[in-house]
Amino acid sequence: MDESDLEPRRKPAQPKDLTLMGIEELETYIAELEAEIARVRIEITAKLGQRRGAEALFKR
Repeated sequence: MDESDLEPRRKPAQPKDLTLMGIEELETYIAELEAEIARVRIEITAKLGQRRGAEALFKR
């Protein structure tokens, strides 16, 4: 086993340097983040539905 196998595959994303962004850029960035949050919430809802379905199936 190589040492690189023990390292995480993805490194955490570094936060953007907001000091370099103008007001319009910051507002656009907020809109992008809010859209991503909405997309993640939809995925969570879908996965919860799948989990409930599986739990109902196995509780019989």
